[in-house]
Amino acid sequence: MKNATTVTTEITWYKAGTIKDVPENGGACAMIQGNQIAIFNFTRSNEWFATDNMCPHKKQMILSKGMIGDISGEPKVACPFHKKSFSLKDGNCLSGDDYSIKTYPIKVEDNLIYIGIKE
Repeated sequence: MKNATTVTTEITWYKAGTIKDVPENGGACAMIQGNQIAIFNFTRSNEWFATDNMCPHKKQMILSKGMIGDISGEPKVACPFHKKSFSLKDGNCLSGDDYSIKTYPIKVEDNLIYIGIKE
């Protein structure tokens, strides 16, 4: 996926790819400003989410390949290796552990995906 930028007030929007790059009800990874960012397409609820790709439990770059779903309506991703679950809205660990992941603003315009990075 190629990067392009658009600057707004406090957030710089980076092109992360197209909607065809992310499977329905699944995830993919994009390199933005030297960071691996996991992008999730919740087709069933028509929502998009972006987080760090690294699972903080074992420091593995794998969350984009994680299992997505929800816990009591809270959209989440579970690490495919150790099943730690994280909220896709705020990054908090939903498994009761003291871990969290960074979340990013995301928008889709004209079938292009943009990730917002606070500058």
